[in-house]
Amino acid sequence: MDKNLKKDFDWKPLALVPVLALIALPLIGSGSTWLTLTVAGLAMGMIIFVIASGLTLVFGLMDVLNFGHGVFIAVGAFVATSVLGAMSDWTASDQLWRNLLAVLPAMLVAMAVTGAIGLAFERFIVRPVYGQHLKQILITMGGMIIGEELIKVVWGPQQIPLELPTALRGSILLGDAAIGKYRLLAVAVGLVVFAVLAWVLSRTKIGLLIRAGVQDREMVESLGYRIRRLFIGVFVVGSALAGLGGVMWGLFQQNVIPQLGAQVNVLIFIVIIIGGLGSTGGALIGALLVGLMSNYTGFLLPKAAMFSSIGLMVAVLLWRPQGVYPVANR
Repeated sequence: MDKNLKKDFDWKPLALVPVLALIALPLIGSGSTWLTLTVAGLAMGMIIFVIASGLTLVFGLMDVLNFGHGVFIAVGAFVATSVLGAMSDWTASDQLWRNLLAVLPAMLVAMAVTGAIGLAFERFIVRPVYGQHLKQILITMGGMIIGEELIKVVWGPQQIPLELPTALRGSILLGDAAIGKYRLLAVAVGLVVFAVLAWVLSRTKIGLLIRAGVQDREMVESLGYRIRRLFIGVFVVGSALAGLGGVMWGLFQQNVIPQLGAQVNVLIFIVIIIGGLGSTGGALIGALLVGLMSNYTGFLLPKAAMFSSIGLMVAVLLWRPQGVYPVANR
C-alpha cells in the first residue's frame, strides 16, 4: 500500500520552489543578496500559508467560499496590538524568551477571539447559504464589510503601529547576508502549523471522520457521528488560523489598518488557486512561490512587483489548470 502511494504521489510541484530560487540566483547576481531575499520570501510565504490554510481548510472540507475570511485576519492583528500593548515591559526586554512569552499570548488570544467570531459567522451568515456558492460570495463579502466597520468602532479608523519586540528586531549575519530574526520565527511557526494540520487530517480519528464526511455525509451520520458539529469545528479552526496569521502579518508589516484583511485576501486567493482549491499541501507550495516571487521581483523590477503574483498564478494554471494539487471532485 505504501509503495503504491509513493508511486501515485506527484513530486513535480515540490520542485517549483527550489527551481524558482535557482532561476533567481543568476539574475540577482550577489549570493548574499539572494540568500537574504530567499529567506525573506520563505518567511512571507509561511505567513501567507498560515492565513490561507484556514480558508483552504474550510473550502476543502466544507465547500464554502468564505470571502469574509479577511475580517478574521484584521481582528487577529488588532487584538495583537492590544495584548502586546499591555505587555510593553515584556516586549521592551532584550531577552528573547520574554519577548516570545509576550508574542505567544497575543497569538493565543487572537486565535480565541477570531475562533469565537468564526463560530458566530458560521451560524448566522454561512449556514443559511451552504451549497450556494454565489450567495456565499455575496453574503460573506457583506460580512467582511460589516466586520471592518466594527473594527473601526472598537480600535478606531487610523493605522496603529505593531512594533516587533526588541529581541526580534534586526538581523543575524551569515557572511554578508542579513537574515531577519522575525523571519526565522515566521518560518518556524508556519512549519509547525503545516505539520499539525497534516498530522490531524491524515493520522487522527477526527481527521478521518471529517474526510469521510466530505465524501459521504449520510454514511458517517448513520454510524452515529455528528458531522455538522465536526464541520462547525473546522470553520472555527479555520477562523482561528486566520487570526494567528493576522498577528504574524501585522508584526511583519509593523502596522495594522482596518482594511488589512481585504488587502491580504487577494494574495490568499492567488495562493489557494495555485495550490488547488482545498489542498493544504498545495497551499503551502503556492504560498512559498508567491512569497519568493514577490521578494525577487521587488528587488529586480520594483514596478512589476504588484503584478508578479498574478503572473505566477497564470503560469501555473497554464501548466495545471486545476492547481498543483487539486482536490478530487472540486
